[in-house]
Amino acid sequence: MPGFQNVAEWLHLELLLQLVLAMVLGGAIGMERELSGKPAGLRTNILICVGATLFTVLSFRLAGGQGDPGRVAAQILTGVGFIGAGTILHARGSVTGLTSAATIWIVSAIGMALGTGAYLEAVGTTLLVMVVLAGLGFVERFIARRASHSRLTIHASPVPNALEDLETLVRRSGLDLLRVESRRENVDLVIEFELRGPKRLHDQARIAVLHHPSVRAVSTGE
Repeated sequence: MPGFQNVAEWLHLELLLQLVLAMVLGGAIGMERELSGKPAGLRTNILICVGATLFTVLSFRLAGGQGDPGRVAAQILTGVGFIGAGTILHARGSVTGLTSAATIWIVSAIGMALGTGAYLEAVGTTLLVMVVLAGLGFVERFIARRASHSRLTIHASPVPNALEDLETLVRRSGLDLLRVESRRENVDLVIEFELRGPKRLHDQARIAVLHHPSVRAVSTGE
């Protein structure tokens, strides 16, 4: 049947186009993540976007106009949720990886859009995501320059490398460390950090320092 054969060939070509677009769009976002040194990089985002596209296409074909085509597609979000949760790290009171998890989530949505034939929407969303990830860095730096200041006074046990460990811990929080001073008071090592950055990071840094095994007390000087 020539007509059926032509339709089959067209469907295969369309699926190939969708998968290639998924690879390109997922790769564009993944490249930005890879260059930024994030855990979910180029290959991860490509595979998620291609997988979401294929599952969405299969859900419509398996339904065949009789079932609910959204059932398989809906499970994509559940699976992606587990992958996104794996990129979120909790360490000493601080949380990292939320942006990577959100990126994985939106990449799966782009793949689903491709699977339904919403090509323009998928390309437009990819461009918007790229602007948010790569183009708003200067805005964050602008805000950081006008961020709040705080001072942490830490009483710690005078164990080896205590100062270096605490300084590294504070820097990992994303704050700018403007001044570091240390002195001995009786049996304690007293360390003072002057910090600058978004207010939420000050709270995370204080909690992270408080959970350090050598720290006995932390005050903010407020």
